[in-house]
Amino acid sequence: MERYDVAVVGLGVIGSGAVYQASIKGAKVIGFEQFEFGHVRGASHDTSRIVRTSYGSPEFVALARSAYKDWAELEKRSGITLLDITGGVVLIPRGSPTKISDFTQSLDANGVTYEVYDHQQINERWPGFHVSEGVDAVYTADTGITHASKAVATLQNQARFNGAVLKERTAVLSVTPQGNGDVLVETSHGSYHAAKVILAADAWINKLLKPLNAEIPLTVMQEQITYFRPVNAERFEPSQFPVWIWAGHTWYYGFPTYGEPTLKAGQDAQMNIMTPEDRTFVHSPELQRKLAAFMDTIIPDHGQALRTVTCQYSITDDRQFMIGPLVHHPNIFVGLGNGHAFKFGPTIGRVLAELAIDGHTTDDISKFPVPAPAAA
Repeated sequence: MERYDVAVVGLGVIGSGAVYQASIKGAKVIGFEQFEFGHVRGASHDTSRIVRTSYGSPEFVALARSAYKDWAELEKRSGITLLDITGGVVLIPRGSPTKISDFTQSLDANGVTYEVYDHQQINERWPGFHVSEGVDAVYTADTGITHASKAVATLQNQARFNGAVLKERTAVLSVTPQGNGDVLVETSHGSYHAAKVILAADAWINKLLKPLNAEIPLTVMQEQITYFRPVNAERFEPSQFPVWIWAGHTWYYGFPTYGEPTLKAGQDAQMNIMTPEDRTFVHSPELQRKLAAFMDTIIPDHGQALRTVTCQYSITDDRQFMIGPLVHHPNIFVGLGNGHAFKFGPTIGRVLAELAIDGHTTDDISKFPVPAPAAA
């Protein structure tokens, strides 16, 4: 039975980041994906994802700063441009549970520059917006877009280039710690031994954690985003319009045109709850109408809905990352992104690889522990 230094379960952006980062450290690495590479059943497919340092918590801003360095290193190694920097705004209506000071203080604590605008300044700088009085914004020039599917494929290709073995359509059935310190990884196509195992299985992770008495309280839901076709697409080109986030009682987000003359937008955490096995992959017309009605209030010229695409969220109540070893099984590590980790993919992957191979990491992840299982 072949033995590896590191085995990674799940090859979305976090798992792909982990196999890439472990491989460039010289480890003998194997990665398993239960579906085909580039599948649409998880949360790492389609076109665009937001990259940003603008978070309302300083620990996320710090990790995001590291992520920009890791993206740059990946671009250098691959020769592929993966980030398009457009600038971005977080729109915060007065009276929202989120305060503008949450963002400014977190950015200040990390030395990230920003600008604060009122509604009139927002509408003047970006005529595609028509936000009402009582809405302020934090603008960060480093916000931008990464192409999701291309980024994941690049991570995987660079992992292979550095010697990693990646297997698709290979479901991991169990991970079992052995008496000699190794972990037995049993799959639908054979068994493997690994010194360390990284679980990046997202919505499917509890199937592997339950036998280890380490389940995570996850809520799994089908999300959806809609592409709109504006009449005046030039007004919404990346040079004319920013990435945006609406931080109200309900959160929304959207993009300038990217690769086609459409505007992509969505609502965060729509609570369309279902299991991965019960997903319909059919969008909700009601949620689409709700999104369009909201878009009417801030981007009235968004145009008609062209298509709606579904993905999957797996979140805990606090939406914090989980990065680190299981409390009772220190050779098994968890990487859980809680529905907002794509921008951090290469960095969470690096942190997990450092923990697995070196026993420590250069980033402060003290705010992102894997919780101990509840007492029986």
